[in-house]
Amino acid sequence: MENNRIRLWDKTFKPYIPAEKLDEAIDAVADRINADFAGCEDIPVVLCVLNGAIMFTGELMQKFTFPCELVSIKLSSYQGTQSTGTVLNILGLTADVRGRRVIICEDVVDTGNTITALKELLLAKGCGEVRICTMLFKPDVYKKQDKIDYVGMSIPNEFIVGHGLDYNELGRNGKDIYVIDND
Repeated sequence: MENNRIRLWDKTFKPYIPAEKLDEAIDAVADRINADFAGCEDIPVVLCVLNGAIMFTGELMQKFTFPCELVSIKLSSYQGTQSTGTVLNILGLTADVRGRRVIICEDVVDTGNTITALKELLLAKGCGEVRICTMLFKPDVYKKQDKIDYVGMSIPNEFIVGHGLDYNELGRNGKDIYVIDND
């Protein structure tokens, strides 16, 4: 990973997690999900939480060895670098999940507000089972009861961009992950 910093809006970010480590984490998550869904006779729904989880979900699905359906939803709880504490439903579910098993794919789980709201929404719509999968997990700030079933990597509570994660919609296209440079 290069030592190059990137500038997004009013902030500078430095390299934090190289793409190779992300690939290894995604492989490990895919292996666990494949083991859990091996031989399944139903067709699980993979729910991509837009926009952040697009890259993670796409890479993960390429490694699945079972049939699945891709569905999307767009929620938002961030403004700038802070969680607002309120989850907004920007774009609803793109398919019926009644009686289906759903694997939620998130880019990062921190406070858990989005995951909790999404799980409640899915169960209210008659979903049969919900599993939660995230590329990155911030255990220091997660205070919810919902179990995170599949975690790529646990990280400290730092604001990060790249590999789908953004700062006011910029920075998603980086293959690596960057953290705010406070130096």
